[in-house]
Amino acid sequence: MVSTALRNDGADASLRAAEPAEWAVSSGLTGYAEAVAVMEQRAAAIYAGDAPELIWLLEHPPLYTGGTSAKTDDLLAPDRFPVFKSARGGQYTYHGPGQRVVYVMLDLSRRGRDVRAFVRGLEGWLIATLAEFGVKGERREGRVGVWVDRTRPSATIHEDKIAAIGVRIRRWVSFHGIALNVEPDLTHFTGITPCGVSDPGLGVTSLVDLGLPVTMADADIALRNSFEEIFGPTVDAAAPM
Repeated sequence: MVSTALRNDGADASLRAAEPAEWAVSSGLTGYAEAVAVMEQRAAAIYAGDAPELIWLLEHPPLYTGGTSAKTDDLLAPDRFPVFKSARGGQYTYHGPGQRVVYVMLDLSRRGRDVRAFVRGLEGWLIATLAEFGVKGERREGRVGVWVDRTRPSATIHEDKIAAIGVRIRRWVSFHGIALNVEPDLTHFTGITPCGVSDPGLGVTSLVDLGLPVTMADADIALRNSFEEIFGPTVDAAAPM
C-alpha cells in the first residue's frame, strides 16, 4: 500500500467536498467537439445549481488540441490528425486511444476558491494514481504535468511526461482536465512539440512503455481511489453521451 502522506502530497483539505461528485465512464471513442459541448453545458448547469459535479472518463480518436498558449510553430504535422483550438490552458497536446482523458467539472466555490491549490491537487491526484503501480511521478518547476525520471547512471538527464493537465475555470467551475498515458501510440506525439517542451532530454512515456501491463480498467480504479482521497467521495453515474 502507498502511504497516505505520499497519496495526499500537495493536497489541500479545502479541496474536499462532502457531497459526492458523479463519476462517469464512456465506452468507445468520443469526439472532441461533442465532448466540449457537453462540458460547456454541464459547467453552466453546475454553476446554476441545476446539476451535480462530474468527473468524466473517456478516450478520444487521434487528434491534436491547442490550448490558449499554443504556438503555431509547435504544430509540426498539421495534416496528420484533426486539430482543435481549445479553451483550456496550455499549449499543444495529443489525445488518442490508450490515453485516459478525464474531464473534471468541479465547483471550486465549494472547494476553496484557490486555483493554484486546485492545480496542485490535480497533480497530486495523478502522482498518487501512478504510485498505485509503483511509478514515481514528479512535479517539475516551470513544466506543467507529471514527469518520470528515466536518467541512467553516467547518462545525460532524461525525463518523460506521463500525464498532462489543462484546465479552464469559469465562474469558479472547472472543466477540461487531465490526460494519463496508459497505452497510447507514442509516435503520435511527434506531430507536435508536446506542451511546447522541445528539450531533447525530455520526452513522453506511458505506463505500458514503462513495462507495466496496466489496462484502462486498472487505471480507472486507481484514478478513482486517488481522486476520492484528495477531492472527496464519488457516486456512479451514466456517461453524458
